[in-house]
Amino acid sequence: MSTALLAAAQADFIAALGADRVFTDIETLALYSHDETAQACTPDAVLFPVSHEHVAALMKIALAHRIALVPRAGGSGNVGGALPVTGSVVVSFECMRRVIEFNPADRYMVVEPGVVTADIDQLARQHGLFYPPDPGSAPYCRIGGNLAMNAAGPRAVKYGVTRDYVLGLRAVTGSGAEIRTGCRTTKGVTGYDLTRLLVGSEGTLALITEATVRLLPAPEARATLRVCYASNVAACQAVARVMRQAVIPCALEFMDRRSIAAIQAAGAATDLPPGTQALLMVEADGIAVDLPRQIAALSAALQGDGMLQLLEANNPAEVAALWQARKALSHAVKRIAPLKINEDVVVPVSRLAELVAHIDTLAQDTALPIVSFGHAGNGNLHVNIMVDPANSMQMEHAHACLQSLFAKVLALGGTLSGEHGIGTEKRDYMHLEVDAPTMDLLRLIKAQFDPQGLLNPGKLLSR
Repeated sequence: MSTALLAAAQADFIAALGADRVFTDIETLALYSHDETAQACTPDAVLFPVSHEHVAALMKIALAHRIALVPRAGGSGNVGGALPVTGSVVVSFECMRRVIEFNPADRYMVVEPGVVTADIDQLARQHGLFYPPDPGSAPYCRIGGNLAMNAAGPRAVKYGVTRDYVLGLRAVTGSGAEIRTGCRTTKGVTGYDLTRLLVGSEGTLALITEATVRLLPAPEARATLRVCYASNVAACQAVARVMRQAVIPCALEFMDRRSIAAIQAAGAATDLPPGTQALLMVEADGIAVDLPRQIAALSAALQGDGMLQLLEANNPAEVAALWQARKALSHAVKRIAPLKINEDVVVPVSRLAELVAHIDTLAQDTALPIVSFGHAGNGNLHVNIMVDPANSMQMEHAHACLQSLFAKVLALGGTLSGEHGIGTEKRDYMHLEVDAPTMDLLRLIKAQFDPQGLLNPGKLLSR
């Protein structure tokens, strides 16, 4: 952006938002130049709107000056979805954190995009309700980012993902149009489903300013099983057995031996039996009197060749200790190498063992540590390739790993992302899964919502 254009746009932004909400200092620009990936790009400014009206105004200014806007919530994404591009302005929604309406009787809440995800659940639980989506970053990520990437988490195996809990949205499109989508009822089929289109669109179509999220009655009780296996194959076969029987667990998590080593190094799960090569965490929830039946059915399915131990945790402290170890895993593996290349691929549950075997082969062939864990009940694995970015040979091997991993996932009938999104990191692999006619249609949708291409350029759609 030219100096003159930047000055003119900055003056307009200040007039619309106030001088205290437009930042161009070096420290702020550096802070908002990156997300959780290793990439960075310094924006020309960072804006902090506090209302829908602010967002509508800044979109009009961006259109007048042809300035790219990069929406950002908590900045905790793993695929470069909030990464600025040269000459862009970051729009941070972290100051838009109001709960606009909470209606326990009709089981919904209207929130702004800066509300912390866990806070939605905590408020709902005060009234006997809960918000099911539970990404691992829930204590600090914002609902706006969850909406952009269609985030999920362990409970997705039973309850679904963010998109399944959004009744309606208020947003400003890339053309400056102020729109409302959806409704506040749990049924509604009036017109095209723009709500589901916008959720997961990674901020490339519109800037979401309000979301009406659906709540459910909170389960009365839950119990967690920790199950140890002598091999990955044995654990994956158990996952398939669990998902073939009638009781759907509310979480079914897998950890391979490198994952186990990482959490043990952090002081957790130190009591596993000798020979443990894979670990499953299985949770059931619901009416208290029905929980024993569920646990019995799940335990029966988990039994099989290679199982070494099955432990049940019933009281809240025991359950919390198990989940604390699992949720600390993503950060624990960062001790293995300077850079974690984190993929979140998905395959049909029946093909999970084949995927894990292929990952083991990749690790052996490249001599790279690859740590696999994740939401096995959905067939969704986080495959973490650990490398030193200063080592060119390791980076070359990592790139080859990605190519092989994605090819295998698609050959098994899977998909490139289950919950992290595409962003910049997977953009150039989109053509492997999405055929040319479909990609053309996606570009037409983008052009209709954002004719100047100003919203989050360079994300999602392959070049």
